[in-house]
Amino acid sequence: MMKSHHLLPNFRIAVVGSGAVGCYYGGKLAQFGREVHFLMRSDLEHVRKRGLKILSKQGDVHLQKVNAHATTEAIGPVDLVLIALKSTANEALLSLIPPLMKADGSTMLMTLQNGLGNEEFLAEHFGAENILGGLCFVCLNRTEPGVIHHIGHGKIEMGEFSGLPLPRTWEIQTEFKRCGVVCSVMPDLGLARWRKLVWNVPFNGLSIAAGGIDVGRILAHDDLLYLTRALMDEIIGMARKLGHEISPSFADKNIENTKAMGAYRPSSLIDFLEGREVEVEAIWGEPLRRGFNAGAEVGRLEMLYHLIRHLIETR
Repeated sequence: MMKSHHLLPNFRIAVVGSGAVGCYYGGKLAQFGREVHFLMRSDLEHVRKRGLKILSKQGDVHLQKVNAHATTEAIGPVDLVLIALKSTANEALLSLIPPLMKADGSTMLMTLQNGLGNEEFLAEHFGAENILGGLCFVCLNRTEPGVIHHIGHGKIEMGEFSGLPLPRTWEIQTEFKRCGVVCSVMPDLGLARWRKLVWNVPFNGLSIAAGGIDVGRILAHDDLLYLTRALMDEIIGMARKLGHEISPSFADKNIENTKAMGAYRPSSLIDFLEGREVEVEAIWGEPLRRGFNAGAEVGRLEMLYHLIRHLIETR
């Protein structure tokens, strides 16, 4: 039976995946008084000693005392888990999540990860009724240990994996808004995921495929801008084949909004350049497979997917 959730003063939150996204949103919640526990690895000792900094045009934040832990066993059961690990590390969640689950089954798991397939993975192992998805529209970089640079934006679009919003969905939205995060509840999480792919597929992909360039340079080059729009149109076509109605004008809106980002480097490009794992399957592979199975045109995405895989293998 589904449990009722109320965000009481003793509400405990765990952040699994304390990179730029996890530290930013977890840091905002902690700044406004929530009990937030961060699972950390490389930054653990630095953050324990010096705290967590968020540098932003909206105002810098320095959390001097941070609940930073090396294991989820040290955190213990919580009410809400924010999952911000790279999707390439999903298998690790099978051992990381259980110590965070409350005995009554009321712990909510909210993935802030990119791409497709993450909610399904969590639902398979931890129950669909516990899963929420959050899409982060934010420009962030982790510039050094314990320091997050917030370049712009920050909105979260969230929804229930199992269907329509529940009372808990609105309560979590209220909590994010209380902490200064613009947050919208989406009645159709699947549609929201495909809408975000309209941006992620071309800009994350072409930033790698075109030689390690930022979004500003993509927009400034006529051929790359043409490819960007063509990929966006293809993703919209796939989404529509799968029953998610997205207007063709949504591509124009995304391109226009990207102009304000300037020389922003997408997260996948940074991962690629720094030799880390890139979320190839979640961002390009899974959408490709779903689009192909639905009978949609997938030629441009298929080429980009294989090119990115080749570039990763030979870097």
